[in-house]
Amino acid sequence: MAILATAALGLAAPVAHASSHREAPFITTVPKIDATDFYMFMSYESGRTDYVTLIANYQPFQNGYGGPNFFAMDPNALYEIHVDNNGDAKEDITFQFRFKNNLKGTALTIGDKSVAIPLIQSGTVSDVAAANLNINETYTVNIVRGDRRSGTSQAITNASGGSATFDKPVDNIGVKTIADYAAYAAKHVYNVSIPGCNMPGKVFVGQRKDPFAANLGVIFDLVNAPVGVITDPTLIGAATSSLDRNNVTTLALEVHKSCLMAGTETVIGGWTTASMRQARILNPAPKAGLQANDKAGGAWVQVSRLGMPLVNEVVIGLPDKDKFNASKPKDDGQFASYVTNPTLPALIATVLNLPGTAPTNLPRNDLVTTFLTGIKGLNQPANVVASEELRLNTAVAAVPFAQQNRLGVVGNILASGSDNAGYPNGRRPKDDVVDISLVAMMGGLCMANGTANTLGFGTACTPSAVPLGATSFKLHDAVDQAAQPFLAAFPYLYTPVGGTQ
Repeated sequence: MAILATAALGLAAPVAHASSHREAPFITTVPKIDATDFYMFMSYESGRTDYVTLIANYQPFQNGYGGPNFFAMDPNALYEIHVDNNGDAKEDITFQFRFKNNLKGTALTIGDKSVAIPLIQSGTVSDVAAANLNINETYTVNIVRGDRRSGTSQAITNASGGSATFDKPVDNIGVKTIADYAAYAAKHVYNVSIPGCNMPGKVFVGQRKDPFAANLGVIFDLVNAPVGVITDPTLIGAATSSLDRNNVTTLALEVHKSCLMAGTETVIGGWTTASMRQARILNPAPKAGLQANDKAGGAWVQVSRLGMPLVNEVVIGLPDKDKFNASKPKDDGQFASYVTNPTLPALIATVLNLPGTAPTNLPRNDLVTTFLTGIKGLNQPANVVASEELRLNTAVAAVPFAQQNRLGVVGNILASGSDNAGYPNGRRPKDDVVDISLVAMMGGLCMANGTANTLGFGTACTPSAVPLGATSFKLHDAVDQAAQPFLAAFPYLYTPVGGTQ
């Protein structure tokens, strides 16, 4: 056991990167459409527990001081959140976000000339569409039923006034520009009318503090990290997250579960994508304006995809990372070997010189069940097609924030508790997906499966297939996801770090 515990000190770290930040070669060239995290969970705000919250985060590594242009979204891109409500690996409902950056052209009279200012603000900002903003960023949201490109599309509108255009708050420039950013951002949470849904929803789009905890630099240096084994799940003694001072841009929706379900099936699958136009022409002599030097056209081409966390990051092989980002769940059979015969456990053993620590139950049907079909009796649809989606059983009641187990379903199994509302049954902001994924990757679920196969992972997935034994349950990445600050209500993610903080 002493040897196993020592091994676990090193085994804890390799998955601990950002959930999907800069995960594939091409996406590093277009950071505005880089999806960083996707969340889908039963809302735990009081009075909203019959609602589902869907959150897609984009644009990683935003510094609060990232002026003068800060982090507007790409008006030439299409950002989408997809829902599969019958388990067939195809989208049945898609929420499409499009952005527009409106240049006001604020100018000052200098001598006898009117000269455009170089900043995106000319004074303090406190209200929606503030007069002192030189650029006013707006967006629309459409709901598409059926195929994302050929289905029926309708505009989601503001429940107050009926407008289909929403104002996006400017990023947290600093306290002199925006004295109370939390109050300013809250004015941009809209109650919305969703076509085909008789229950009002909510939408928010804007900058938030990156909710993901990670220890990036040391991890990518061949796992040169101060990691360890959990001795007290409530007090890990964690290091500060490398993302602690970073922000992201959040696309958040809250939709009544009845508007996402199909018939009696209570399990829904979700993922987010971003697409670009197929062609782009650059003008060597652009006119004045915003992004006036490029012209985009042609069909939409998907270049970013994210459902379950960490999949493209540490499961998909390097040659296929761009291919995965361009793919759809219905075609995921082409990537099956990355799950049934994963390389990560072997890489861990190689990098840390710990041979013989990878689970022996090949093919890894425990990982197929957990990540590609959902767990039977928990979040597996009745007629499921194996595919990479984040799956949520809307019949499992939300658990209040204070009672949530940061290890989600795995923690529930270990503690014999009552929290089945967490990852991999959906994903909440507090769920420590790195630690949970480590437990699963290194065979912890086979330990939980036992010789009786109570979780249905198959006869090969038993404790004898797990060299680390019970120690596999205690792996962690030296940072604590549960220590991240969050809001108690929609949109749940915390106020972004300001430019002068």
